[in-house]
Amino acid sequence: MKQTTFILLLFCVIGLLSCRKDKIEPTIKQYDQQQILNYIKVHGLTNMVRDTVGGDTTGIYYEILSPGNTAHRLQYPSLISLVYTLRTLDGVYTSIDTINNHFYDYLGHIATDNLPLGLQTALINDLKYSGGRMRVLIPSHLAYGVNGTGSGSSQVANNRITGNECLDYYINVVDSQPVYDDLVINNYMKNNSLTGYTKITTGTGAGTYYKVLTVPTGTDIIDSSKTITYTATGQLLNGIIFNNQNVSGVTNSGDVDNLYVGIQQAMYASQASVGTKISILLPSALGIGTTSSTGTDQNNNSVTIPANSCMRFTFIIDTVTP
Repeated sequence: MKQTTFILLLFCVIGLLSCRKDKIEPTIKQYDQQQILNYIKVHGLTNMVRDTVGGDTTGIYYEILSPGNTAHRLQYPSLISLVYTLRTLDGVYTSIDTINNHFYDYLGHIATDNLPLGLQTALINDLKYSGGRMRVLIPSHLAYGVNGTGSGSSQVANNRITGNECLDYYINVVDSQPVYDDLVINNYMKNNSLTGYTKITTGTGAGTYYKVLTVPTGTDIIDSSKTITYTATGQLLNGIIFNNQNVSGVTNSGDVDNLYVGIQQAMYASQASVGTKISILLPSALGIGTTSSTGTDQNNNSVTIPANSCMRFTFIIDTVTP
């Protein structure tokens, strides 16, 4: 009886070991690679190259879309302006608003600013130069790992990247912020059928666009010594309002020289006065500049204004006083 029991136990152990051997789970790097290779095949991404810097260990795949400025090598001490779009490989999460998706910080801070370590690695290893553009597929172990990131649930999928998700990034490292801003503003005008704007090309207001929508009824021209009352709306170029001072019956007051430099220069150049309604498109350096900020939308909710954001303002001038 004991011998029979021993033989049965032996067969059970052998059976269990056999099952375990047949069902060896892949490592996370193997899993990531299979997901990325399947994605490349399904989407016909024939120009993708595997990152082989350091012995082919990252699992990153990339395509250089524009090589950039070879005089400006990306290094960890580099202060960079980055614009990007993002998708998970399963297509559940997308973030394609390049007006909102800005990064301005040192290259070595990318991972600590809640962007993937793999993005930082790809910029150093593969893109290499400021002004370059690339598409990069980042394995989950160099992204947000098993925990994922963001808030939400299965019912609010696009608020969260789930665990073990590989990522598809388009990256643009801005080499000249004024040149990039001018491109953004012109694309915005084209896409929104905005015509008749005048560009300021010299002086401290260079790069600002303005259009007088309603001619002034007053004759006291605005200059830096004046105080004005006005209603105004400020918004990002994706339509998000961040400065809603256009509430009916509410008039705002302030010295002209406390406004953004670009707004001041547009008012001077247009010879704005009482009754003027003016639309102004600001490059980032003449608005918020390189420091992000917060504002308030039309529902009195707090909104983020990313660093290096171009802006659109509409002002109606009510009074002008010395």
